[in-house]
Amino acid sequence: MNARERLLTTLNFQEPDRVPFDMGSTQVTGINETAYRNLRQAYGLPEKEIIFSDQIQGLATLDEDFMQLVGIDTRGLFPLNSHNWNVNTADGGDYWLYHDEWGIDHRKPKEHGLYFSIYQEPLKNEKLTAEAIKNYPWPDFKDRVRIAGLKEAAEQHRANGYAVVIKDPFAGIFEMSQRICGMDYLLMLMASDPELAGMLFDKMKELKIDFFSTALQTLGDLVDVVCIMDDYGTQVSQIISPRMYRNQIKPRWKEVLACVKEHAPNAKRFLHSCGNVRPMVPDFLEIGIQILNPVHIRATGMDPAQLKKDFGENIVFWGGGVDTQGVLPMGTPDEVREDVKRNLEALMPGGGYVFNTIHNIQADVPVANIVAMIETLREYGVY
Repeated sequence: MNARERLLTTLNFQEPDRVPFDMGSTQVTGINETAYRNLRQAYGLPEKEIIFSDQIQGLATLDEDFMQLVGIDTRGLFPLNSHNWNVNTADGGDYWLYHDEWGIDHRKPKEHGLYFSIYQEPLKNEKLTAEAIKNYPWPDFKDRVRIAGLKEAAEQHRANGYAVVIKDPFAGIFEMSQRICGMDYLLMLMASDPELAGMLFDKMKELKIDFFSTALQTLGDLVDVVCIMDDYGTQVSQIISPRMYRNQIKPRWKEVLACVKEHAPNAKRFLHSCGNVRPMVPDFLEIGIQILNPVHIRATGMDPAQLKKDFGENIVFWGGGVDTQGVLPMGTPDEVREDVKRNLEALMPGGGYVFNTIHNIQADVPVANIVAMIETLREYGVY
Protein backbone atom coordinates (compact mmCIF):
# COMPACT_ATOMS: atom_id res chain seq x y z
CA MET A 1 0.00 0.00 0.00
CA ASN A 2 1.58 3.30 -1.03
CA ALA A 3 1.09 6.61 0.73
CA ARG A 4 -1.77 7.81 -1.47
CA GLU A 5 -3.63 4.50 -1.21
CA ARG A 6 -3.15 4.64 2.57
CA LEU A 7 -4.65 8.12 2.82
CA LEU A 8 -7.55 7.44 0.46
CA THR A 9 -8.38 4.27 2.38
CA THR A 10 -8.70 6.10 5.69
CA LEU A 11 -10.57 9.02 4.07
CA ASN A 12 -13.14 6.45 2.97
CA PHE A 13 -13.54 5.17 6.55
CA GLN A 14 -11.63 1.95 6.05
CA GLU A 15 -8.53 0.74 7.88
CA PRO A 16 -5.28 0.93 5.89
CA ASP A 17 -2.06 -0.86 6.88
CA ARG A 18 -1.17 1.98 9.25
CA VAL A 19 -2.42 5.43 10.23
CA PRO A 20 -1.46 7.98 7.55
CA PHE A 21 0.99 10.61 8.79
CA ASP A 22 0.92 14.27 7.80
CA MET A 23 3.51 16.84 8.68
CA GLY A 24 4.04 19.98 6.65
CA SER A 25 1.46 19.60 3.87
CA THR A 26 -0.33 22.81 4.89
CA GLN A 27 0.38 26.02 6.78
CA VAL A 28 -1.58 24.67 9.77
CA THR A 29 -0.03 21.19 9.98
CA GLY A 30 3.62 22.19 9.82
CA ILE A 31 6.73 22.72 11.89
CA ASN A 32 8.75 25.79 12.85
CA GLU A 33 12.12 26.18 11.16
CA THR A 34 14.05 25.85 14.46
CA ALA A 35 12.30 22.64 15.45
CA TYR A 36 12.80 21.26 11.95
CA ARG A 37 16.54 21.95 12.02
CA ASN A 38 16.79 20.18 15.37
CA LEU A 39 14.78 17.24 14.06
CA ARG A 40 16.96 16.80 10.98
CA GLN A 41 20.01 16.74 13.24
CA ALA A 42 18.41 14.21 15.59
CA TYR A 43 17.81 11.84 12.65
CA GLY A 44 21.35 12.27 11.36
CA LEU A 45 20.36 14.18 8.24
CA PRO A 46 22.61 16.87 6.75
CA GLU A 47 21.88 20.52 7.41
CA LYS A 48 19.94 22.20 4.61
CA GLU A 49 18.94 25.75 3.83
CA ILE A 50 15.39 26.41 5.04
CA ILE A 51 12.79 27.20 2.41
CA PHE A 52 9.69 28.64 4.02
CA SER A 53 6.20 27.37 3.31
CA ASP A 54 5.02 30.22 5.54
CA GLN A 55 7.48 33.00 6.34
CA ILE A 56 5.01 34.82 8.59
CA GLN A 57 4.68 31.82 10.90
CA GLY A 58 8.29 30.68 10.38
CA LEU A 59 7.26 27.30 8.96
CA ALA A 60 9.77 25.19 7.08
CA THR A 61 9.10 23.35 3.83
CA LEU A 62 10.08 19.77 4.60
CA ASP A 63 12.74 18.11 2.48
CA GLU A 64 12.13 14.85 0.70
CA ASP A 65 14.90 12.97 2.53
CA PHE A 66 13.27 13.75 5.88
CA MET A 67 9.73 12.97 4.73
CA GLN A 68 10.75 9.60 3.34
CA LEU A 69 12.75 8.72 6.45
CA VAL A 70 9.89 9.29 8.91
CA GLY A 71 7.12 8.05 6.61
CA ILE A 72 5.08 11.18 5.81
CA ASP A 73 2.28 10.28 3.41
CA THR A 74 1.22 13.75 2.27
CA ARG A 75 2.79 16.27 -0.07
CA GLY A 76 1.58 19.87 -0.01
CA LEU A 77 1.06 22.40 -2.77
CA PHE A 78 1.53 26.00 -1.65
CA PRO A 79 -0.04 28.67 -3.87
CA LEU A 80 1.78 31.99 -3.77
CA ASN A 81 0.27 34.24 -1.13
CA SER A 82 1.09 36.92 1.41
CA HIS A 83 2.79 34.39 3.70
CA ASN A 84 5.28 32.99 1.20
CA TRP A 85 5.53 35.48 -1.68
CA ASN A 86 7.09 38.94 -1.86
CA VAL A 87 7.65 39.02 1.90
CA ASN A 88 9.86 42.08 1.70
CA THR A 89 10.78 43.42 5.12
CA ALA A 90 11.85 46.88 6.21
CA ASP A 91 13.91 47.94 9.20
CA GLY A 92 11.65 49.31 11.93
CA GLY A 93 14.11 49.76 14.78
CA ASP A 94 13.35 46.96 17.22
CA TYR A 95 11.16 45.23 14.63
CA TRP A 96 11.20 43.91 11.12
CA LEU A 97 8.22 45.41 9.30
CA TYR A 98 6.18 43.89 6.46
CA HIS A 99 3.37 45.49 4.45
CA ASP A 100 1.54 42.71 2.60
CA GLU A 101 -0.59 42.51 -0.55
CA TRP A 102 -3.78 43.05 1.48
CA GLY A 103 -2.47 46.33 2.90
CA ILE A 104 -1.96 44.75 6.33
CA ASP A 105 1.07 45.84 8.39
CA HIS A 106 2.97 43.13 10.27
CA ARG A 107 6.00 43.23 12.53
CA LYS A 108 8.42 40.76 14.09
CA PRO A 109 10.78 41.54 16.98
CA LYS A 110 14.40 41.51 15.88
CA GLU A 111 15.48 39.99 19.18
CA HIS A 112 14.13 36.46 19.68
CA GLY A 113 11.31 37.06 17.19
CA LEU A 114 9.73 33.94 15.71
CA TYR A 115 6.64 35.29 13.92
CA PHE A 116 5.20 38.34 12.27
CA SER A 117 2.10 39.67 14.03
CA ILE A 118 -0.48 42.10 12.67
CA TYR A 119 -0.23 45.57 14.19
CA GLN A 120 -2.33 47.61 11.75
CA GLU A 121 -5.41 46.56 9.81
CA PRO A 122 -6.06 48.54 6.59
CA LEU A 123 -9.79 49.26 7.11
CA LYS A 124 -9.65 49.46 10.87
CA ASN A 125 -12.89 50.32 12.62
CA GLU A 126 -14.83 53.19 11.00
CA LYS A 127 -12.64 53.07 7.87
CA LEU A 128 -14.74 50.06 6.88
CA THR A 129 -17.61 51.38 4.77
CA ALA A 130 -19.55 50.00 1.83
CA GLU A 131 -17.66 52.37 -0.46
CA ALA A 132 -14.30 51.32 1.00
CA ILE A 133 -15.07 47.64 0.43
CA LYS A 134 -16.16 48.33 -3.14
CA ASN A 135 -13.11 50.41 -4.05
CA TYR A 136 -10.36 48.69 -2.05
CA PRO A 137 -7.42 47.29 -4.10
CA TRP A 138 -8.06 43.64 -3.28
CA PRO A 139 -5.45 41.01 -4.27
CA ASP A 140 -6.04 39.19 -7.56
CA PHE A 141 -6.71 35.51 -6.93
CA LYS A 142 -7.44 34.76 -10.57
CA ASP A 143 -3.77 35.41 -11.35
CA ARG A 144 -2.35 32.09 -12.49
CA VAL A 145 1.13 33.04 -11.32
CA ARG A 146 -0.09 31.91 -7.88
CA ILE A 147 -0.12 28.29 -9.07
CA ALA A 148 2.99 28.41 -11.26
CA GLY A 149 4.75 25.04 -11.13
CA LEU A 150 2.12 23.37 -8.96
CA LYS A 151 0.75 21.16 -11.73
CA GLU A 152 4.19 19.71 -12.38
CA ALA A 153 4.79 19.22 -8.65
CA ALA A 154 1.42 17.50 -8.24
CA GLU A 155 2.10 15.19 -11.16
CA GLN A 156 5.47 14.24 -9.65
CA HIS A 157 3.95 13.55 -6.23
CA ARG A 158 1.19 11.47 -7.79
CA ALA A 159 3.72 9.48 -9.85
CA ASN A 160 5.70 8.79 -6.68
CA GLY A 161 2.61 7.48 -4.89
CA TYR A 162 2.00 10.34 -2.46
CA ALA A 163 -1.27 12.02 -1.51
CA VAL A 164 -1.50 15.61 -2.78
CA VAL A 165 -2.91 18.38 -0.57
CA ILE A 166 -3.58 21.99 -1.56
CA LYS A 167 -4.26 24.78 0.88
CA ASP A 168 -6.49 27.80 0.38
CA PRO A 169 -4.08 30.74 -0.16
CA PHE A 170 -5.57 33.02 2.49
CA ALA A 171 -7.36 32.80 5.82
CA GLY A 172 -11.05 32.02 6.11
CA ILE A 173 -14.04 34.23 5.38
CA PHE A 174 -14.47 35.08 9.07
CA GLU A 175 -10.78 35.20 9.99
CA MET A 176 -9.57 37.19 6.99
CA SER A 177 -12.30 39.73 7.54
CA GLN A 178 -10.94 40.26 11.06
CA ARG A 179 -7.52 40.97 9.59
CA ILE A 180 -9.01 43.65 7.37
CA CYS A 181 -10.96 45.68 9.95
CA GLY A 182 -9.95 44.33 13.37
CA MET A 183 -11.43 41.44 15.30
CA ASP A 184 -13.18 43.55 17.92
CA TYR A 185 -14.80 45.80 15.34
CA LEU A 186 -15.94 42.93 13.15
CA LEU A 187 -17.61 41.15 16.08
CA MET A 188 -19.51 44.31 17.02
CA LEU A 189 -20.43 44.88 13.38
CA MET A 190 -21.85 41.37 13.03
CA ALA A 191 -24.26 42.22 15.85
CA SER A 192 -24.99 45.86 15.02
CA ASP A 193 -24.73 46.04 11.22
CA PRO A 194 -24.81 42.55 9.72
CA GLU A 195 -25.44 44.01 6.25
CA LEU A 196 -22.09 45.82 6.22
CA ALA A 197 -20.30 42.84 7.75
CA GLY A 198 -21.94 40.73 5.06
CA MET A 199 -20.48 42.92 2.33
CA LEU A 200 -17.00 42.14 3.63
CA PHE A 201 -17.83 38.44 3.92
CA ASP A 202 -19.14 38.48 0.35
CA LYS A 203 -15.86 39.96 -0.88
CA MET A 204 -13.93 37.17 0.85
CA LYS A 205 -16.27 34.60 -0.68
CA GLU A 206 -15.76 36.15 -4.11
CA LEU A 207 -11.96 36.05 -3.78
CA LYS A 208 -12.04 32.42 -2.69
CA ILE A 209 -14.21 31.44 -5.63
CA ASP A 210 -11.84 33.37 -7.90
CA PHE A 211 -8.95 31.26 -6.64
CA PHE A 212 -10.58 27.84 -6.57
CA SER A 213 -12.30 28.22 -9.94
CA THR A 214 -8.94 29.19 -11.47
CA ALA A 215 -6.57 26.84 -9.63
CA LEU A 216 -8.74 23.74 -9.67
CA GLN A 217 -9.36 23.96 -13.40
CA THR A 218 -5.69 22.99 -13.65
CA LEU A 219 -5.15 21.02 -10.46
CA GLY A 220 -8.55 19.49 -9.66
CA ASP A 221 -7.75 16.04 -11.05
CA LEU A 222 -4.37 15.95 -9.30
CA VAL A 223 -5.28 16.86 -5.72
CA ASP A 224 -6.65 14.48 -3.12
CA VAL A 225 -7.48 17.04 -0.42
CA VAL A 226 -8.52 20.70 -0.66
CA CYS A 227 -8.05 22.64 2.58
CA ILE A 228 -9.87 25.69 3.90
CA MET A 229 -9.25 27.45 7.20
CA ASP A 230 -11.50 29.51 9.47
CA ASP A 231 -11.19 29.58 13.27
CA TYR A 232 -14.44 29.63 15.25
CA GLY A 233 -13.49 28.00 18.55
CA THR A 234 -11.93 29.15 21.80
CA GLN A 235 -10.48 27.00 24.55
CA VAL A 236 -13.92 26.69 26.16
CA SER A 237 -16.60 27.74 23.66
CA GLN A 238 -16.92 29.64 20.36
CA ILE A 239 -15.82 33.08 19.20
CA ILE A 240 -19.28 33.67 17.72
CA SER A 241 -22.46 31.82 18.54
CA PRO A 242 -23.43 28.87 16.38
CA ARG A 243 -26.56 30.85 15.43
CA MET A 244 -24.47 33.77 14.18
CA TYR A 245 -22.23 31.36 12.27
CA ARG A 246 -25.27 29.74 10.64
CA ASN A 247 -26.80 33.05 9.62
CA GLN A 248 -23.75 34.98 8.45
CA ILE A 249 -20.85 32.63 7.64
CA LYS A 250 -22.17 29.19 6.77
CA PRO A 251 -24.16 30.15 3.61
CA ARG A 252 -21.11 31.85 2.12
CA TRP A 253 -18.86 28.87 2.75
CA LYS A 254 -21.52 26.67 1.19
CA GLU A 255 -21.05 28.54 -2.10
CA VAL A 256 -17.26 28.26 -1.93
CA LEU A 257 -17.41 24.54 -1.21
CA ALA A 258 -19.84 24.03 -4.10
CA CYS A 259 -17.21 25.63 -6.33
CA VAL A 260 -14.52 23.29 -4.94
CA LYS A 261 -16.74 20.27 -5.52
CA GLU A 262 -17.52 21.37 -9.07
CA HIS A 263 -13.87 21.70 -10.07
CA ALA A 264 -12.38 18.90 -7.92
CA PRO A 265 -15.21 16.39 -7.47
CA ASN A 266 -12.94 13.58 -6.28
CA ALA A 267 -11.00 15.62 -3.73
CA LYS A 268 -11.95 15.56 -0.08
CA ARG A 269 -12.78 18.88 1.59
CA PHE A 270 -10.79 19.70 4.74
CA LEU A 271 -11.65 22.40 7.31
CA HIS A 272 -9.19 23.72 9.88
CA SER A 273 -10.89 25.34 12.86
CA CYS A 274 -9.24 25.53 16.26
CA GLY A 275 -10.83 25.27 19.66
CA ASN A 276 -14.24 23.97 20.71
CA VAL A 277 -16.21 23.65 17.48
CA ARG A 278 -18.26 20.64 18.54
CA PRO A 279 -21.65 22.44 18.25
CA MET A 280 -20.81 23.34 14.65
CA VAL A 281 -19.71 19.92 13.41
CA PRO A 282 -23.22 19.06 12.07
CA ASP A 283 -23.18 22.38 10.20
CA PHE A 284 -19.80 21.59 8.70
CA LEU A 285 -21.16 18.29 7.45
CA GLU A 286 -24.22 19.99 5.94
CA ILE A 287 -22.11 22.24 3.70
CA GLY A 288 -19.85 19.47 2.50
CA ILE A 289 -16.90 19.38 4.90
CA GLN A 290 -15.46 15.87 5.05
CA ILE A 291 -12.35 16.34 7.22
CA LEU A 292 -11.92 18.24 10.51
CA ASN A 293 -8.59 19.62 11.70
CA PRO A 294 -6.79 20.20 14.10
CA VAL A 295 -9.03 18.23 16.53
CA HIS A 296 -8.25 20.46 19.48
CA ILE A 297 -8.55 17.76 22.12
CA ARG A 298 -7.72 20.01 25.10
CA ALA A 299 -10.63 22.34 24.38
CA THR A 300 -13.95 21.89 26.15
CA GLY A 301 -16.21 19.42 24.35
CA MET A 302 -13.43 18.04 22.14
CA ASP A 303 -12.67 14.76 23.89
CA PRO A 304 -11.31 12.54 21.10
CA ALA A 305 -13.10 9.35 22.14
CA GLN A 306 -16.45 11.13 22.33
CA LEU A 307 -15.89 12.89 19.00
CA LYS A 308 -15.11 9.57 17.38
CA LYS A 309 -18.20 7.99 18.90
CA ASP A 310 -20.54 10.80 17.86
CA PHE A 311 -19.16 11.79 14.45
CA GLY A 312 -16.60 9.18 13.43
CA GLU A 313 -18.79 7.60 10.77
CA ASN A 314 -19.32 10.91 8.98
CA ILE A 315 -16.21 13.06 9.32
CA VAL A 316 -12.50 12.25 9.15
CA PHE A 317 -10.34 13.53 11.99
CA TRP A 318 -6.98 14.94 10.90
CA GLY A 319 -4.85 15.94 13.87
CA GLY A 320 -5.41 15.46 17.59
CA GLY A 321 -2.38 13.19 17.75
CA VAL A 322 -0.67 14.86 20.69
CA ASP A 323 -1.40 17.77 23.00
CA THR A 324 0.67 20.66 21.63
CA GLN A 325 -0.26 23.09 24.40
CA GLY A 326 1.16 21.14 27.31
CA VAL A 327 2.48 17.65 26.70
CA LEU A 328 4.53 18.11 23.54
CA PRO A 329 6.40 21.30 24.55
CA MET A 330 6.59 20.74 28.32
CA GLY A 331 6.18 17.02 28.98
CA THR A 332 8.73 14.24 29.03
CA PRO A 333 9.23 11.83 26.13
CA ASP A 334 7.39 9.19 28.15
CA GLU A 335 4.44 11.54 28.64
CA VAL A 336 4.43 12.25 24.91
CA ARG A 337 4.36 8.53 24.17
CA GLU A 338 1.43 7.97 26.52
CA ASP A 339 -0.51 10.86 25.04
CA VAL A 340 0.04 9.64 21.48
CA LYS A 341 -0.99 6.10 22.39
CA ARG A 342 -4.15 7.36 24.13
CA ASN A 343 -5.18 9.50 21.17
CA LEU A 344 -4.47 6.77 18.63
CA GLU A 345 -6.60 4.39 20.65
CA ALA A 346 -9.47 6.88 20.54
CA LEU A 347 -9.27 8.02 16.92
CA MET A 348 -7.79 5.32 14.70
CA PRO A 349 -10.30 2.42 14.93
CA GLY A 350 -12.24 1.90 11.72
CA GLY A 351 -10.15 4.34 9.70
CA GLY A 352 -11.21 7.94 9.25
CA TYR A 353 -8.08 9.24 10.95
CA VAL A 354 -4.89 11.02 9.82
CA PHE A 355 -2.16 11.64 12.39
CA ASN A 356 -0.92 15.17 12.91
CA THR A 357 -0.22 17.39 15.89
CA ILE A 358 -2.79 19.92 17.05
CA HIS A 359 -1.65 22.77 14.78
CA ASN A 360 2.00 23.57 13.99
CA ILE A 361 4.98 22.31 16.02
CA GLN A 362 6.56 25.34 17.65
CA ALA A 363 10.20 26.37 17.96
CA ASP A 364 10.59 25.54 21.66
CA VAL A 365 9.43 21.90 21.48
CA PRO A 366 12.24 19.59 22.66
CA VAL A 367 13.48 17.48 19.80
CA ALA A 368 13.35 14.34 21.97
CA ASN A 369 9.60 14.87 22.33
CA ILE A 370 9.05 15.15 18.59
CA VAL A 371 11.09 12.00 18.04
CA ALA A 372 9.04 10.24 20.74
CA MET A 373 5.85 11.28 18.95
CA ILE A 374 7.04 9.98 15.58
CA GLU A 375 8.38 6.72 16.92
CA THR A 376 5.23 6.05 18.97
CA LEU A 377 3.07 6.60 15.91
CA ARG A 378 5.31 4.19 14.01
CA GLU A 379 4.92 1.54 16.71
CA TYR A 380 1.26 1.89 17.70
CA GLY A 381 -0.36 3.36 14.58
CA VAL A 382 -0.47 -0.02 12.86
CA TYR A 383 -3.78 -1.78 12.11
